[in-house]
This record gives sequence, C-alpha cells and structure tokens, in this order.
Amino acid sequence: MSTEYATDEPLLSSSKQDNGFNYVTKTRFLVKFTRWVLKFAMCSIFFAWITFLFLLPSQSVSDFSEKFVDSTSGSVFWVSGSIFLYGGPLFIIAFLAILYLRISGEQEFEEKKKPKHATLRLWTFPVIVDGPFGVVTAAELIVILLVVVYIICALSVYAIQNYNLIPYYESQGKSHVMLKHTGLRFGSIGLICLMFMFLPVSRGSILLRLTNIPFEHATRYHVWLGHLTMTLFTLHGSCYFISWILENRVLHQVIDWKNNKIANLPGVISLSAGLLMWVTSLPQVRRLKFELFFYTHQLYVVFVVFMAMHVGDILFSMIAGGLFLYMLDRFLRFFQSRKSVEILSAKCLPSGTVELVISKPQDLKYNALSWVFVQVRELSWLQWHPFSVSSSPLDGNNHLSILIKVLGNWTNKLKSHILSLPEDQTDLHGLIQPNLKLKAYVEGPYGHESPYHLMYENLILVAGGIGISPFVAILSDILHRIKECKPCMPRNVLIIWAVKTSEELPLLHSLDLESLFPNFHTKLNLEIQSYITQESEPPLEEGNEEKYAIANATPFVYSTPSQCGMSGLVGTGNIIWSGTYVVVSTIGLVVSLTLLNVFYINTYDVTYRWYKGLLVLICMIISVIVFGGLVIGLWHLSDTKTSKKEKSWDKNQTEEIQHNKSTTSCKHSSEESFVKTTKYGQRPDLKEIFGRMCERWGNVDIGVIVCGPTSLRSNVAKECRCKNFGRRSNNPVFHFNSHSFDLGLPFISAKEETVPSQEKTKWH
Repeated sequence: MSTEYATDEPLLSSSKQDNGFNYVTKTRFLVKFTRWVLKFAMCSIFFAWITFLFLLPSQSVSDFSEKFVDSTSGSVFWVSGSIFLYGGPLFIIAFLAILYLRISGEQEFEEKKKPKHATLRLWTFPVIVDGPFGVVTAAELIVILLVVVYIICALSVYAIQNYNLIPYYESQGKSHVMLKHTGLRFGSIGLICLMFMFLPVSRGSILLRLTNIPFEHATRYHVWLGHLTMTLFTLHGSCYFISWILENRVLHQVIDWKNNKIANLPGVISLSAGLLMWVTSLPQVRRLKFELFFYTHQLYVVFVVFMAMHVGDILFSMIAGGLFLYMLDRFLRFFQSRKSVEILSAKCLPSGTVELVISKPQDLKYNALSWVFVQVRELSWLQWHPFSVSSSPLDGNNHLSILIKVLGNWTNKLKSHILSLPEDQTDLHGLIQPNLKLKAYVEGPYGHESPYHLMYENLILVAGGIGISPFVAILSDILHRIKECKPCMPRNVLIIWAVKTSEELPLLHSLDLESLFPNFHTKLNLEIQSYITQESEPPLEEGNEEKYAIANATPFVYSTPSQCGMSGLVGTGNIIWSGTYVVVSTIGLVVSLTLLNVFYINTYDVTYRWYKGLLVLICMIISVIVFGGLVIGLWHLSDTKTSKKEKSWDKNQTEEIQHNKSTTSCKHSSEESFVKTTKYGQRPDLKEIFGRMCERWGNVDIGVIVCGPTSLRSNVAKECRCKNFGRRSNNPVFHFNSHSFDLGLPFISAKEETVPSQEKTKWH
C-alpha cells in the first residue's frame, strides 16, 4: 500500500500542476486577446474620427454633419448629439482605455521580452534637433506633417467654395462679404484645433496614460496647438474687422450682441483674452517675466466663457469633449492639492541642493521618472513648482524624496525656512539645525504609465547639474528590482554627468550602492563618468571628497504626530476610481443637458443662441461639481480608510528613515564594484562615448535618457540621429528619450543653459 501511495502521489500532483498551468495559460490568453480587441477598437474609432474631421470641409461630409446636428438638436437630447458627433469618440476611447489599463496593469510590462535584434522606433528616433520645435522625433514629425496637410487641404477646399460664391455677391454689390466668409473658414479650422488643445494639459488624463505620454512631454503639443489656434483665430477676427472697416460700421459691429445669431462682442472679448495669453506665452516674454505669463494664462476662463457665448450652443459643442476632460482633471487636482503634506526630512547638501522627504500613502503608485508639483504656502500661495522624484517607488512604502536646486527667490526662501543660521544654532560638527517645521501641498505624481527606463537592456543616462535627480531614482529602482527578482531588463548602465563644480558630486557619488544591493556588480555593469566643467583639477586631496560631503550635509527628521501624507486623489493613481470619476461625470453631463432641455429650454422657449451656449458650459461645470464631486467624496472616504489601516508609523520607523538617509549620505565602499571616473576642465565627448558603446555593445537597443538644459538635449539627440542614420548591421540603435520639464519651449538664454529646466519652471 505504501508503494502504491508513493507512486500515485506524483501523478496527482502533476495533474494539479497541469490544471493550474492550463488555467494560467488560458487566463493569459484571454487577457491578451481582450487587450488586443480593446486596442483595435480604440484605434479604429480614433482613425475614423480623424478621417471625419479631415473630410469635414468637403460638401458631402459637411451636409451630413449639419443634418445630424439638426435632427439631434430638435430632440430631447438637445446638443448631446452634437457633442457625441464631435467629442463622442474621445469619451468612447476614454471608457475603453479605462478597461484596457485596468486589465493590463503591470502584466504588459512583465510580458515584454528582450528583442533579438535592434529595431528603429518612430517615437524614439530624433529627426529634427534644432529649430522652432526643438527636438522632434519621427512620429512627431509625421503628426506635424499631417496637421500641415489638413490645414492646406481645408483652406484649399474653403477657397474653392468661396471662389464659387464671388459672382453671386458681386452681382449684389457685396464683395466685402467674402472677407466674412473667409474669416468664417479660419474660425471653423480654429475650432477643430481647439478641440485638441486642452487634452495635453490634462495632467492625469486617461488618454495620456493610454498613449503613455507624460504631462511634461504633452505640454509642448499644447504649445504648438496654441500657436496654431491663435493664428487661425487672429486671422478670423482680422477678416471680420477689415470687412467692418469697409462697411464703415466698426464700432457698431464690435459692440453688437445678437441674440439669435453670432454675438460679436463676446467674440471680441474672447479673442482679446486669447491674444493676451498668446503674447505673454511667447518664449521671450515667458523667460523674462514668468509671473506675467502665469497670471495672464488664467484668462483661459474668460476665453472659454465668452467663446461659448460667441459661437452658441451648437458650435461650442465641437470643443466640449476635450474641454470637459480638462475640467474633470482640473477639478480633481483642486481637491488633491487642498491636503497638506508633512515634510518628514530635510537635508541641505553642499552643492546648494535641498532634499525633501515627503509622506505618502502606501498604495500611491508612481515610477522612477515621475514628477510632483509642490507648493509651500509660507513662501507663496500661488506658485507651484515641478520637481523630479529622486527616489525609487521601492525605496519605501510611506515616503518619496525630491531634490531641489537652490537658484531663485522661491528656492532660497525654502532653504531659509528650513535652516537657521545664527552661530548659537550650529553644533560642534558644523551641522546647521532646522528651526521651523514645514508643510507642503503636493499634486501628483505624474509621469509615464509604464517605466520605459526598465525596457532596455543597455542604458545611457546623460545629465546636466541637478538633472541627475531622476537618474538617482532610476539607479535605485534598477537595483531594487534586480535584488527582489522583479521584471527589469537593464544590465548595462552608463551615466554621463556634467556639473560646474565638484561640490555637486555628492548628489550621486554619495549614493551607497552596496547597501542597496550587496555585490550588485554580479548582475549589473555600471559605469559613472563625471565631468567638472569649471575646475581644472580636484580642489581637495584625494580621499577628502567624501568627508567634505559628510561635514556639509545637514540631515534632520521632523516629528510626524498627525501622519499627514499625500492625497490618493490623483488621476494617475487608482484606475478604478479615476475611471469611475470620468464615466459618472460624463453620464451626468448627458443627464444634465437632457433635463435642462426638457424642463427649461423647451418649456420656456429659450432661443437666444449666446444664452444657450452659456447654458451648455454651466451644465458642464455642474456635472463636474455634482456628479464628479460625488465620486471624489466616495474616493476620499476610501482613501481615508486605507490611510488609517496603513498608519504603522512610529518613532522606530522615523528613526529608520533618518538612519537610512544619513547612511546614504555618508557611507562609501572602500572597494567600489563599478567603474567611476571624474574628469576636470572638460565636457563629455558624446561622439567618442557613443562610438565606444557601439563597439562594446554591438547590435542591441540602447535607451538614451537625457535630463538637462536645451543645449545638452540637442547635442544628445544629434548624436543619436547621427549614429542611427549611419548605422551598420552590427551596430546598436540609440533610442532618444528626454526627461526635462520646460513646458515645450525650446528657447533658453545662454545664461540659463547650464540650469536644467525642471528647477526653474513653475506651473499650475
């Protein structure tokens, strides 16, 4: 009997394993198939929608849209049909994206395998490296060309239509009316561009997460669309203004406010607000007078409100889709930014850099290339500053850290609030003791949906100054993942870092890699090349650099009695809650418009065009506040309950953070297990370095990530383009990725070129 039992057991066990394997295989197949179906559906809807917009100037498609709008506007749904025609595909794609992101999770990243051969990718292949658009990849260039083709085709079609109308108006002696028709065409194209302009600035948008475009990259698309839209609207207004001059009725037409036609005065006010925003957003003005740019940009509220009254309910519904998604994002950010966050730790480094450690909930998701927006109300009630997260999400469950370069007024005020400088407040070791407890308000984190830095076996990280901050997080993230056997492709990492003085070296060189992962060199080949551009030789004797870093670092940990961490209300966080927020608010918009039409517009026979346009905007606001606010309230309750369960902080954990931070700042291995070189009085020779990597790594994909000033990004992009264009079959492909926050503006003065943009940019 014992023999039979012994022989039967493996068979039973094997059967269970086979059943489990088959179940897992079937599950994975279903997930992959569902993802493929959703992706195909979203792509089909998007291309069909773009084709419709592309062909909208043609007579047949224009007639179809007019019939559809007329039939739906006369029903109980009012402008819901118009919104569905022009913005409906956006909502459908957003709903499908919620399902896609919920199903995918990290599984899509975990399933990625090392490619057998290097391959070019349109979205990481820089084609234009200098010019008005900055660094432009092949994918971006294709989109730019398509937009140019659309503008040319639309203008051509409208020009032909206007040309056919000339004999009719000339026979009536109204040739100047053609100017109004031309202005009308410019305005129509401008509305199409305005449909997309709000999407890139929705920081936590489902659509940005779907396309894996982070906010700092998408902002440049908002800038491009803004220039194009305002150019078209300016031509639109100029054509009408010139025709009014020919009619000798300028003042009368400007102040005219028609009830059942286009109202001129709201259009003049909207265009004036748009022109103010446009002029102050030009690089020359924004660079010198950022506050002026920031405050005048808040006129977008005036621009939108009077735009709704100018064009009326039907035409305003064209831009309602993109605008509504932006309003949802803005309302959610408003609630997230109301919660104060305690700063757990503050440390002043000798390079003039402040490190802040911020409390966060355990379930807050982000990756090593994320951004947070920080406000300290003791310094300013209006200014929000974006900073890269300098810690890996695996460094700790309850905190994240950021590095802040002390450069301007705001950062100097921050340092002054953290540190007290009287002589009686310094100890025997020269450490400066903080005397003030700080609280901050935080938005984010925002960033890529997937950690693209983990998808290359070979990485080249190029940084300038404080641009090393995200690379500290990347290096820590890679070591944690390799140590914990999590999905992580990088095995060869080269860090190229250019700084002005050796005082900045502790930012990276003081990172104790061995404490993160002992003997990491068996799994990771790491090389760090530092370039000191303004020093010809080391200012200190060999071996004293580390002591200098220790003596000048001032770590401190604040007490945390209330455990006030970052809010979990973030669009890039919980996909279920953020998805529910979008769906419920959209349904609420349709319900609000329908109820308003049935019980007010039809009942009281409201016909004023400008008034109905304003009512549409009011319905959008009410839907966001009432229906979206309901979801946010439930989301906040859920977040609060989760936070209470996660309150595991005590003195030991606080001391542990302090100990870890102090250790990270002070420990140094006597025998380093990686290659580290420091060169003085020179800049990195990218051509020589990239050429050497070609010979060393062979036919592989190399991920190049750069964080630094505009000139550095352009040089790195130029070298990637050069190597890819002249590539041989046994050479690698360099994939260019930029991680710099400059709101899409490529122009930076020579004085600022050594300062990475993320440390001087403010935005909210």
